[in-house]
Amino acid sequence: MTAVTAPAPLSSSTGREIHLNAGRVLRSEWIKFVTVRSTVWTIAVTLVVMVGFSLLMAVGVTSFAEADGPGEGAPAGAGGIVSGVMVATFGYAFGQIVVAVLGVLVISGEYTTGQIRSTLAAVPTRLPVLWAKAIILGVTAFVVGAVAVVLSALVTTPMLAPYEMAVDFSDSASLQMMLGVPLYLTAIALLGLGIGTLLRHSAGGIATVLGILLVLPILSIVPLTAVQNAAPYLPSVAGERIITGADVAAVLTPWQGYGVLWIYVVVVMAAAAVLLRRRDA
Repeated sequence: MTAVTAPAPLSSSTGREIHLNAGRVLRSEWIKFVTVRSTVWTIAVTLVVMVGFSLLMAVGVTSFAEADGPGEGAPAGAGGIVSGVMVATFGYAFGQIVVAVLGVLVISGEYTTGQIRSTLAAVPTRLPVLWAKAIILGVTAFVVGAVAVVLSALVTTPMLAPYEMAVDFSDSASLQMMLGVPLYLTAIALLGLGIGTLLRHSAGGIATVLGILLVLPILSIVPLTAVQNAAPYLPSVAGERIITGADVAAVLTPWQGYGVLWIYVVVVMAAAAVLLRRRDA
């Protein structure tokens, strides 16, 4: 009779399934995020653009103030309504474009290269990938926005101080407006991520998110009652209230407007999560 040899038991290294957890998924997405060259360039461009446009704003404001002389407050040419915090936060309007594009590319770039198949094969439940990308993108947008607005305030202070227009860091309203910049950019970046996940195409995602941010507010000038009533609730218009500060003529308060923006973000991200689970890679 022929002896039957039992198969050798699997070693612990081959028989043990690698356990995926939130920390490992987050670390994996972080590595992908920082090793893409476009990420570094996008962050650098955001800082340069925001600080640069605030400097240009300061130059324009102080040129008007020259006619009145130092110590006369806001320039007459600006109607006396320009403040240092408005100059420091001016760059957000241009920084939002960059972070929105980054939000789209974080996910659409993987669909373009086909890397998304490997990503979803490694994380079959899929949703941890989206949440990890959202955390990394949101934190990055917040930090970049905070650094940019603080740098803008610091570099414009020497120009504005002689005209008593420098940012007052002891004023709670000014601090709220400055804090509003990173908060707003965080929401816009996540909106871009959600749209990129829904469309899975870089050009289409970028066109859509920029249309929402830039084109829809322009359409709000159409002299129709329905359009005028809806205009304050558009994503960018409502979200900007956290930066523009208190205004008795505004329909929404700063925090109400920011809350409306987050409703859009939550709806888009929820739809993106559902389709990410259901669609093939």
